[in-house]
Amino acid sequence: MTVHVKRFPIFIALAWLALPRLAAAQHSPKLTVTSSAFTEGSAIPVGYSCKSPKVESPPLAWKGVPGDAKTLVLIVKDPDAPHGTFIHWVVYNLPATLTGLDANVPLTEKLANGGLQGANSLGQIGYKGPCPPPGSPHHYHFELTALDTALDLKPGATAAQVEEAAKGHVKASGDLVGTFAP
Repeated sequence: MTVHVKRFPIFIALAWLALPRLAAAQHSPKLTVTSSAFTEGSAIPVGYSCKSPKVESPPLAWKGVPGDAKTLVLIVKDPDAPHGTFIHWVVYNLPATLTGLDANVPLTEKLANGGLQGANSLGQIGYKGPCPPPGSPHHYHFELTALDTALDLKPGATAAQVEEAAKGHVKASGDLVGTFAP
């Protein structure tokens, strides 16, 4: 007697193996990030860009931080930059109890709320406003991440150092995307 075993096509097997990860991704908490200066997908006002005589960071607000989160990380990225992603702002170890940041965060390593600022792509501490070259609008991602720990990093850390230290500690994340054209 011959027994015939039906084989699953490879794509069905792979999809079946991916189901637990997909289900986990669908249930992971999402932070909502907003600004009173601009809405999702809209233009960032000139006052928050290099076109302003006094560049300042925009006001930000968020909700949905899990109760067991300890700190927050904010990284602002421009993935449309001509030479790869440009980092405009790095802030970490913000208390998880914060619900936002006021406009014009000081360009200091340590913030009054306990947060630390890292180095942007120019090697400077603090917010660097949008300043794209002529051409198409760039997209600026204000990425907020809730962590279950404080990061053991000194002020001035790079985005890559912050992201590496945060691995395995993410409780929730979300972002706000604004645009800017020269």
